[in-house]
Amino acid sequence: MKKLFVLLALLLLITSQAQARLVIEITEGVEGALPIAVVPFKWSGDPARPPSQGIGRIVAADLRRSGYFKLLAENQMLARPATMADVDFRDWRALKQENLVIGNIEPNGPGGYKVRFQLFDVYQESQLIGYSFTTTEKDLRAIAHHIADLIYETLTGTKGAFATRIAYVVSEGTLNAPKISLRIADSDGYNAQTIVSSVEPLMSPAWSPDGRKLAYVSFENGRPSIWIQEVFTGKREKITSFKGINGAPAWSPDGRYLAMALSKDGNPDIYIMDLARKKLRRLVRHWAIETEPSWSPDGRKLLFTSDRGGSPQIYQVLVTGGNVQRLTFENKYNARASYAPDGKSITLITRIGGQYRIGVMDLETGSITVLTDGKLDESPSFAPNGSMIIYATRHGGKGVLAAVSTDGRVKQRLALQSGDVRDPVWSPYYK
Repeated sequence: MKKLFVLLALLLLITSQAQARLVIEITEGVEGALPIAVVPFKWSGDPARPPSQGIGRIVAADLRRSGYFKLLAENQMLARPATMADVDFRDWRALKQENLVIGNIEPNGPGGYKVRFQLFDVYQESQLIGYSFTTTEKDLRAIAHHIADLIYETLTGTKGAFATRIAYVVSEGTLNAPKISLRIADSDGYNAQTIVSSVEPLMSPAWSPDGRKLAYVSFENGRPSIWIQEVFTGKREKITSFKGINGAPAWSPDGRYLAMALSKDGNPDIYIMDLARKKLRRLVRHWAIETEPSWSPDGRKLLFTSDRGGSPQIYQVLVTGGNVQRLTFENKYNARASYAPDGKSITLITRIGGQYRIGVMDLETGSITVLTDGKLDESPSFAPNGSMIIYATRHGGKGVLAAVSTDGRVKQRLALQSGDVRDPVWSPYYK
């Protein structure tokens, strides 16, 4: 029972709301990052009525926060070309830029815009990619993120994830008057929206595979329940509200099932629910605490945390049941694991000398690489391209979000102007 109370206390620690947008601070980047110039996109319409969003600057900010690009400052640019005919590649070679991005925006009917951009190899004096989009004022930021994704993929060979979203739980207010909310935002912290608000704890958000729904745990009415809510409509449905723990929801890759931790039959164990039929199946039965399930990308296996060996460790089991395999042996505490998108590694929380850090374990070798150096780093979640991991940590006496590349070389902090932030999860690519 003592372990059960400890588990609940740790879960409650992860609860958190905020009205301010996220502010991203690059704390460590890749040495020798690729030099690139992103020229502010030219506005070809009425000079007195330019669009409110600076697309070129959004693209530049996305590339900068990836850590893999070194952006040329605008005040160092020798020219501001908007078409290939305007480009003198000698200017950019003089500035030692390897790549150049230019673009322009023009009106396209009432409330509409046409956006064009081109990416060049400066030394080869050749165009690498070029696209044209039609959009509205409302979707200009989304187009900018999409452009950044195209540039990132062209230059790195890895699909970009700037056009995805993050979900997180944040809190303001006081101990006697808490204000808790589950929010989503663009991957750069803009366009934050509240999905649900409460004076009771909210925790464990989990995106559906199509990015259109969130499962989460709410303590409204004084007891934990698992809910599923549509992101765009706000429609929601209570999935479980059994006596005891209802926690840690996790979607199957096909969206048909939800894994969860329930204690309705005694100790917390792992269950799988068929969402169409609302039928539960107990996957793991043990006297120990079993929690935090996570699906493999192929949908065949589940990770979960258990203390059946005397301390929290990561285990794996087929979704059809059968023998349970212990995966972690390095360090005395490992928890909150999830698979990388390619299924070759997992991210987890590991304890080093009394401090909780984010690590990545190679599933072939079993070795754990520690990526962070905080005292209480938690809730790691892979970006859908597997290049970064978002997590919660402490900075300046409050909860903030941070991200680290899977090789540990790129680090950034996503701070709120006010409030505590907890329990982040990166969205999948939208389908």
